[in-house]
Amino acid sequence: MRPRLLLDTHIAVRWLSEPNKLSRNQRRVLEQAINRSETVAISAMSLLETAVLMRERGTRVTISAQDLLRQLEASQAFQVLPLTFEIATEVAAIGDSLRDPADRAIVATARVHRLDLVTSDQRIIGSKLVTVVE
Repeated sequence: MRPRLLLDTHIAVRWLSEPNKLSRNQRRVLEQAINRSETVAISAMSLLETAVLMRERGTRVTISAQDLLRQLEASQAFQVLPLTFEIATEVAAIGDSLRDPADRAIVATARVHRLDLVTSDQRIIGSKLVTVVE
């Protein structure tokens, strides 16, 4: 079954390590997807962002980047969507409305694949570039 949701990086991290930090609505839509045996999508950019940011910023998450990436790889719940020329073209079309290149790639991935983006990122939500689940 084709995914309907794309998880922003921080949502994937929270879901695997601290699900109680997800909003009630985020938890509800993720549980519904799992109950329907749907995969949820993550951008390949989120894999890179997880590896780099968790290492560089020393997040407060109790799981290592390596363990988190292993969990993502092993889980049948996730489908990794690659960065493609179409997504890169969409990043260019988004322009400077989002500063963070990773945010641009993730939003572009959601737009190209017509997925709702599960995020708590206020810059993305405020941009109105994509349908979000807060």
